[in-house]
Amino acid sequence: MRIAFGEYVIRDWVSTDAAAIVRHADNRKIAMWLRDRFPSPYTPADAQAFLAAVSRQDPRTIFAVATQQEAIGGIGLKFGEDVHRFTAELGYWLGEPFWGRGIMTEAVQRFVPWAFQHLEVYRIYAAVFAGNSPSVRVLEKAGFEREGRLRASVFKNGRILDQLLYAAVKDGIPNARNEL
Repeated sequence: MRIAFGEYVIRDWVSTDAAAIVRHADNRKIAMWLRDRFPSPYTPADAQAFLAAVSRQDPRTIFAVATQQEAIGGIGLKFGEDVHRFTAELGYWLGEPFWGRGIMTEAVQRFVPWAFQHLEVYRIYAAVFAGNSPSVRVLEKAGFEREGRLRASVFKNGRILDQLLYAAVKDGIPNARNEL
């Protein structure tokens, strides 16, 4: 997969991305807003394990956000199971030197339509930790709608936090009903 936007690209991860992952992901300012499964500190062994895992994905749902020279972040989907099998959670991160440039907003704007077209998904959501206003701005600018607040729903950094739930829904869902 390859989606170009400006001087950036969303592409498959490759084994040579390990050093760039460590360089950009080993940052507490990034890890503090992500699930605990995102390592902190982020070691070369963590990068190798991550790259090995994504290379086995079928279909691939986790991708690099990159310049022409190196990976600078990541974007991907985690599919639900059972009755949630057509729903996926969106996750993303970006290296701190690239913050504030609209890169992730544009990546989300490009990635979500691609996912709706190429993957069997009808709803993509993101649950942002309360206080992460840059991520809220990314989602809102990318056209996600706020669906609600999940009160006291996560434990992160020694604190109980709310999450803000945002979602985008594919147009033309067959047999969709909004009845109570």
